[in-house]
Amino acid sequence: MTTKPVYKTDTLEEVDASAAPLIEHLAELRTRIIWSLLAFVVAMLVCFPLWRPIYDFLSVPLCTALNAEGQACQLVFLSVQEGFFLALSISMVGGLVLAFPVISYQLWRFVAPGLYKNEKRAFLPFLLASPIMFILGGAFAYYVITPMAFSFFLSFQTGGILEGQAPTLEGAASMVFQGSAKAYLSLTMAFVVSFGLCFQLPVLLTLMGRVGIVSSAGLASVRKYALVGILILAAIATPGPDVTSQVILFAVVYPLYEISIWLVRRHERKVEAQMRADGLLGANESLYGDEDTETKA
Repeated sequence: MTTKPVYKTDTLEEVDASAAPLIEHLAELRTRIIWSLLAFVVAMLVCFPLWRPIYDFLSVPLCTALNAEGQACQLVFLSVQEGFFLALSISMVGGLVLAFPVISYQLWRFVAPGLYKNEKRAFLPFLLASPIMFILGGAFAYYVITPMAFSFFLSFQTGGILEGQAPTLEGAASMVFQGSAKAYLSLTMAFVVSFGLCFQLPVLLTLMGRVGIVSSAGLASVRKYALVGILILAAIATPGPDVTSQVILFAVVYPLYEISIWLVRRHERKVEAQMRADGLLGANESLYGDEDTETKA
């Protein structure tokens, strides 16, 4: 007769016990988000008075290309409020970059309690490598790709470039670049962000390899599809007919894919060596299959 009430009581206790950790996790997540937002707002306020030097730095590739064409480096506002929103956009991007260490630390504090000790050792290097690779990709876009891209775009000007120069065709309207500051900033930031994300490829694939989602043999077996995918990515991330910048992007991203295969394979060999030392794997056995056969395929 007492079985039924006890069953109900135990069920309610189990529900309460399972709900408590969920509420605690949500409260912890809210705390981490609040700290991240506060860090972003403070960093944005710090960067707002410095928007002009940041803008001057970002405009160097365009000024270099314009000077090569014999033009003064000058951009215009297409609306009265465009200058304010330009400064706001620059301060937001700068604030995000400046606050990234705090945001990544808050992310780590939220994820770390749910990881084992060996998982923490595996995850932490990737958390540190990600911003480094993003900076390298952004620097590559800023110093290499954007000058070539802007030189390509400016090559479509016709006449009226130098002061006092006559149009190339008699009676025809000349085409001279008079760009919007907001449009230029958007294009430059698109280059920097897209290349920064492309440089995350080895970080992402190596982390997926450590988790077990991908293997070195699997990555090697789809190498031909990766070639096509990287070519498509290069066509999207660079100016349409600018073949030079597309080739450069492909020549940079594809070696990153090969480096990812090598890093995943290196981790797999360490795992196999440890398993053989523990007696869980035979001397001639392979946990991940025949790498050479898959690579040749």
